[in-house]
Amino acid sequence: MKNKSIFAGAILLVFAISFGAILIAAFNKGNLKAGTDIEFKTNAPITNINPSVAGLNDAFVEISKAVTPTVVYIEVTNQGKKDEQKDQNKNFEFFFGPDFDFGDQMPSQGSGSGVIISNDGYIITNNHVVGNASEDGIKVILTDKREFSAKLVGADPNTDIAVIKIEASDLPVATVGNSDNVQVGQWVLAVGNPLGLNNTVTSGIVSALGRNVQVSGDAYSINNFIQTDAAINPGNSGGALVDVSGSVIGINSAIKSNTGYFQGYGFAIPINMAKNVAQELIKNGKITRGYIGVQIKDVDSKEAKGLGLDKAKGVLIQGLVPGGAGEEAGLQIGDVILKVDGIEVNASNQLQAIIGEKRPGEQAKLEVFRDGSTLEKIVTLKPRVEPNETLAGSNPNKGEMNKDLNQKSFDALGLSVSDMTGSMLSNYDLSKGVVISDVKMYSEAFKRGLRKGFVILQADKKDIENVEQLNSVLNGKSKGDVVIFKVMTPEKEVRIIAIEI
Repeated sequence: MKNKSIFAGAILLVFAISFGAILIAAFNKGNLKAGTDIEFKTNAPITNINPSVAGLNDAFVEISKAVTPTVVYIEVTNQGKKDEQKDQNKNFEFFFGPDFDFGDQMPSQGSGSGVIISNDGYIITNNHVVGNASEDGIKVILTDKREFSAKLVGADPNTDIAVIKIEASDLPVATVGNSDNVQVGQWVLAVGNPLGLNNTVTSGIVSALGRNVQVSGDAYSINNFIQTDAAINPGNSGGALVDVSGSVIGINSAIKSNTGYFQGYGFAIPINMAKNVAQELIKNGKITRGYIGVQIKDVDSKEAKGLGLDKAKGVLIQGLVPGGAGEEAGLQIGDVILKVDGIEVNASNQLQAIIGEKRPGEQAKLEVFRDGSTLEKIVTLKPRVEPNETLAGSNPNKGEMNKDLNQKSFDALGLSVSDMTGSMLSNYDLSKGVVISDVKMYSEAFKRGLRKGFVILQADKKDIENVEQLNSVLNGKSKGDVVIFKVMTPEKEVRIIAIEI
């Protein structure tokens, strides 16, 4: 019996040892064994890298090392004023970094970027970054972590350029390129401090040139941006847009976004413009520009057809400033400016950029199209004339239309008009014209910009005194013809509007 017990115990021991071995083997298969060494693969899957790709990679690295030290972080404290620009255009956000708002009478903070342009401390940035800074409210931090208090040298809201100064020496200086040579499709890098992430570099291409993106809402603003798809976010304002040589070709300024963050579109101020503005700010502390004194717009295909141009080109004069340089030179509403100093202009922002480099007293030679002929006009530029604010928001046509007045609807155009009483004409400071009493939503007239309360002064270059005269002009037109209307808005602004019958 004793031997049987010993034999049974031995069998049980063998079974236990075998079962344990099986468990250990299972655990080893699950990689749970401590001390296992992994031999990581280190051989690159591609050994013969395309030389073009390798060269571009090396270029980006080299550019980043060279440019980053020349771009600074700017921290700004403002005193008690909210950024009204955000309320005026919620879809278009400036790069002003984190914004901590404590009410109208409390300070707020924001951040941006800047580009060092001299070894003794002059820095270009954006007006919207530092323009409203409180006294001693601008701090600059270099890439080597040194901090400086900066002074505002001068700012130009019309180009969104500002210059600040720190007391330093032997600073790294950015190389300035030539933005006139920039081409759509070329590689660019954006360098700045987005979202509090200092010393950030992103890459992309130049997506478009000469973008007329309204930023400030000021009619005198010069909006002639370089568009890029390099990722740009709040905090990049005032940073550098550089080409593959490391030269600065633009100063990052704005993004078009529905969220306030990057969505594929960024805009930079051409460095040639920024450089000229910065030089004058450093020299004089302010910018003095010459102005023609005109309201302008791009010419579209319908306006070209109505005006007698062979194609859509030039810049249409919509209005003249009374006593301005343009009026004195003999320019007229409805003229089309084709060239300035021999340079073709086909966009209003292009004309603004050229004239914006001139000073009061300087002359501009204009080639103008009028009534089928080309004229030359020499304009001696004048200083800016502030608009008459008392006219803004006025409504000289309050109340219902007088039902006894002669009225008529032009269904093909989608508008109705009425003769005007003496008091109505007096409110507009006019002696003749017919008022638009209604415009159908999404009609041809609506799409082209006519609105209720506008006064039609001319149609097809003929003065309009009453409804019957307007009816006579329009009856003489056929389908597909374009009629040029000269109108006045309730704010007493004159506009040229082309409508196809």
